[in-house]
Amino acid sequence: MPRIEPARPPHPPEIAATLQRIMPPGMEPLILFTALARNPRIFTRIFAGGLLDQGALDLRDREIVIDRTTARLGAEYEWGVHIALFGAKAGLDARQIHATVHESADADCWRAEERSLIAAVDDLVDHRTLTPATWAALAGHFDEAQILEIVALAGYYHTISFFCRALDLPLEPYAARFPTAP
Repeated sequence: MPRIEPARPPHPPEIAATLQRIMPPGMEPLILFTALARNPRIFTRIFAGGLLDQGALDLRDREIVIDRTTARLGAEYEWGVHIALFGAKAGLDARQIHATVHESADADCWRAEERSLIAAVDDLVDHRTLTPATWAALAGHFDEAQILEIVALAGYYHTISFFCRALDLPLEPYAARFPTAP
């Protein structure tokens, strides 16, 4: 059981409407979402800042940033939900999924621009900044709007990872699990 009991239906109208908007048809709301619904202000602010819409990055690049961020922060709950719901849609293969958790940014399963994404996440998680080399690599593949989105995604999913870990959320039954180390 999570440290904060998830809110149960019936939800207040604004929370119910948001849950209906963000969840695929026929799918129950995530435990994370219903736990956050215990504080309507936090719930509203978190979803007002959501970054799963069509932004400056394509789905694959966005998912690489999200998956690497949540993996590096040990948020198996969020990583597993994203792998289950978006991994195949983003074209991630088994080796790449494994690499989001266990391999360095220079793993040979990634294209050069994807390596720069992973290096950016690693820099942000480890140092809370981008090294000059990582900045140069990103700037060689992504424009300013995309780089801003990369930093925003890593920061947003840093916060989401804090919630997942601090609340000790049980894993969703359908979600992927971290792969074992080689």
